[in-house]
Amino acid sequence: MNHKEFLKGRGAQKNTPNRFLQHVYEQREDFLEFCRLEGEEAGNNKTEYIPIFPKTIVNKVDSPDVGMMFSMNPYQGCEHGCIYCYARNAHEYWGYSAGLDFERKILVKKSAPELLEAKIRHKNWKAQTIVMSGNTDCYQPAEKKFEITRKCLEIFLKYRHPVGIITKNALILRDLDILKELTSHQLVGVNISVTSLSEKTRRKLEPRTASIQKRLKTIRILSENNIPVNAMLAPMIPGINSHEILKLAKAVSDNGASSFAFTVVRLNGAIGQIFTDWIKKAMPDRAEKVLHLIQDCHGGSINDSRFGLRNRGEGKVATQIHDMARLARLRYFKNKSFPKLNKELHDQYKTGQMKLF
Repeated sequence: MNHKEFLKGRGAQKNTPNRFLQHVYEQREDFLEFCRLEGEEAGNNKTEYIPIFPKTIVNKVDSPDVGMMFSMNPYQGCEHGCIYCYARNAHEYWGYSAGLDFERKILVKKSAPELLEAKIRHKNWKAQTIVMSGNTDCYQPAEKKFEITRKCLEIFLKYRHPVGIITKNALILRDLDILKELTSHQLVGVNISVTSLSEKTRRKLEPRTASIQKRLKTIRILSENNIPVNAMLAPMIPGINSHEILKLAKAVSDNGASSFAFTVVRLNGAIGQIFTDWIKKAMPDRAEKVLHLIQDCHGGSINDSRFGLRNRGEGKVATQIHDMARLARLRYFKNKSFPKLNKELHDQYKTGQMKLF
């Protein structure tokens, strides 16, 4: 494929049809060819920020194999553009495509701090760790402009409420001051995603994310400030990055991570079509091999909806990945553990001040 046909700076290479919409918008090949010959762009590749006004911000997580009870997402859609991202499917609920729309149309919840404060101050709320973000990255590029995540962290600190963070962006270090205060009360745990040690691989899989070196540096700085870090070595994609799991584990451990977790890639919903289209353009020489290896991990399918198995995988390839992860823990994480967060302080601060009686 001509390299000019590959849309650089984005993960998805097209918009897939939205399963909830009756009509489909698509760009015909003859139109794309006309634009190429005329030297014109077929569409606008700029990121658009769209304000939305949800009634709630904290979501209860019902999936039994996710490892969190509550999550919140200041943004829907994510400019990072990770091609494998399971959150892409959620964009269809908003009337957009899970493909390019997910990366270019970012829905912004400016009222998130106020909604969060109302939630955790409610008389019936009992402190449970709320994870930012269970879906889309709370430190994606939009955060630099809107600072919604920082305002939410200030709410968590004010009410002494435990919070988890999942990100692959070094922008989290901007909020080191708040994170240090939260840590002094054992109220925060950070999950940093590191998918590969190869910048070439990172740029293809996650085009608008922080470099690998920045992520490792972020782990190191957080750890040096006693902020507990779990490294998310996810997803493991056989034929692309699964062979790196030992080296990845060593790298994050050397930089201070307390633990690591991983998943085996699954391409649920529209992501199967998006990933298949992408890999045939980005890695045409090994596309079929990678797709077959993924199928081997999920009973012959690239998708898997079975709780307990969908993120673990099964079969010989998945077993090899789990065996290497087990060895990595023995070698690099012996006597290390990720601490539990403090749920006992919040009740005293729920009204905004300490109870005197």
